[in-house]
Amino acid sequence: MNNVSSQLVEAAGLMGLGMMFVFAFLSLTILAIKILSLVAAEPAPRPAAAAAMPVGNGLSPQKMAAISAAINHYKKIKKTESAVSNGLTKTELNGN
Repeated sequence: MNNVSSQLVEAAGLMGLGMMFVFAFLSLTILAIKILSLVAAEPAPRPAAAAAMPVGNGLSPQKMAAISAAINHYKKIKKTESAVSNGLTKTELNGN
């Protein structure tokens, strides 16, 4: 019986030593993170945004017309879908 109790005491000592090692490691990790956050508290200044180019500067009139037509077509389709989902039929929508 003496042998078992000495092994239990040794196991408890090793467990305590392991727990202290983990606690010390985690405490040092937290301390290092806090120190680094104090050192690097100020983020680097962002570079000034470049001036936006005018929209019409790089697009030809044909492309502008195509984009406008596509947007109008999309809005018309969404309006029709919205009306149909609200209970109107397509013929009622076209008649009004």
